[in-house]
Amino acid sequence: MTQALSAEEQSKDRYFQQLAKVAEEMVAEHGKDFAAGALVLAARWVAENRLGQAENLKH
Repeated sequence: MTQALSAEEQSKDRYFQQLAKVAEEMVAEHGKDFAAGALVLAARWVAENRLGQAENLKH
């Protein structure tokens, strides 16, 4: 018997699905190294509370 997911768990699951899709698209267009690097950089920005700052979004 499986438990139904809570609203929070469902929301998190949707975000993981979106991340997976974006990662797959990045790999298809630019390769694994780019995709991994971009996701690590995004995680770093989240950890450093730097999201949304235009000057940090340049490559």
